Parts: sequence; C-alpha cells; structure tokens
Amino acid sequence: MIEEPTPLTVRKNFSRPTEDQIAAFQGIPTGFVADALGGGGAFSSSIRPIGEGRDIKCIAAGPAITAANGPADILATIAALNFVKPGDILVAAVDGHQGCSAAGDRVIGMLKNAGGAAFVTDGPVRDYVGIVGVGLPVWCTGLNPASPYTSGPGRVGVSIQIAGQNVSSGDMIIADQDGVVVVPFDQIDDVIENLNHIRDLEMKLDAEVSAGRTVSQTALDMLSDSRTTYLS
Repeated sequence: MIEEPTPLTVRKNFSRPTEDQIAAFQGIPTGFVADALGGGGAFSSSIRPIGEGRDIKCIAAGPAITAANGPADILATIAALNFVKPGDILVAAVDGHQGCSAAGDRVIGMLKNAGGAAFVTDGPVRDYVGIVGVGLPVWCTGLNPASPYTSGPGRVGVSIQIAGQNVSSGDMIIADQDGVVVVPFDQIDDVIENLNHIRDLEMKLDAEVSAGRTVSQTALDMLSDSRTTYLS
C-alpha cells in the first residue's frame, strides 16, 4: 500500500435491541431461531462451544458487538472491550486464521468483567484451563497455544463476515451446544413473532413422537398421493 491504514477504526453508535427483544431469545434453542429465519443465520459448523461444552455451560443470547481483525491479530478485539455493554456478545473475526489463538483467558476474563455474555470467533483460543476458570461461554474453532499480534489494522463496531454470515453490531446472537445463529437487527421482531409458531409446531411434534409416531404426516401424505411414483 502507498500509505499505511489507520491502526484502529471504531464505530461507537449503532442500533441496539430493546430489553424485551433480548429477553425474547433467552433460552430459545438455536434450531428454533434458524427455523424462524427460514433456515438461515447459522454460522459454519466449524464454530463450536469450547471443549464441546463439557466444562462450561455454553448457552447465550445477546446483542453483537463486532471486532474485525486481520489474520493473527487481535487489536480490534482488545479495543472492543472498551465498548462492551452488559449482556453483549463479542463477535471477533480473524479471517478464519488458524495459526494462532484469537483470544486467551485474560481477554475472556476482561470481557466477563465488562459484563459480556459470551465470546464468538472464527479462530482458535488458548488457555483452556484459565477460560474454564473464568466461566464465560466461548464459541471457537478449537485450541492453539500460539500468541497473536496486537498491531492492527482493526475495526470495531462495523459489519463483519464470519463463518459464512454477515454480522453487524446490534444484531442478535443466539448460541448453544448446537452452534451459533445471527438474527439481523431489522428482522428481530419478525423472528420473535415466528418463534411462537415454531415453538407450537415443535411441541406438537414432540408430543406425537412421544406417543409413538414413526413417520411425519408430511411424508405420509406425499406417499399416498400423486407426488410419489412407486416402482414395481
């Protein structure tokens, strides 16, 4: 480049979900949310609960605050800690770089001290025992003991691409043992409304399976009409 980029860019002001909107997603399975989005919003399955959730209960739902880092760098993540509000989920992109950690126990500890609800990244983390001691839910690609740099350039609060999804600060992040789902800010109310329908359908099907159902009614209907061709 002819000129070096500014080491750090920060967007401080962005729309945030209301307390009622945030509350509507607490304890809701990611599968329900993805269905309410019409099958979208899910992060790549490479993003998993740290340790598969065996030592930390990995369930969280809250507004995203984003950190866009380059590979092997976490300057944006460190800077984003200054703007975390209670209940936020720090979503830190490292361009999927797997050669070093995207955070360690100190970063996770500071995030918890700031009131953060969880940490999500498309890179590995390190200091597993220390992170377990902190007790904050983490979603990552695995573990790597190598240290990252903090030289930038990095951007905080901007839209990022991570794990196959676009995430903007203020979007809702819902994460559990199955993975991570993002709900765009402008779709939050529609998804909340759809969740009631999805929950009713799930409860109905659960009851039918418990009662002994072996095949879905949709499949039975298709098997008995012109949509199915039987071969002799």
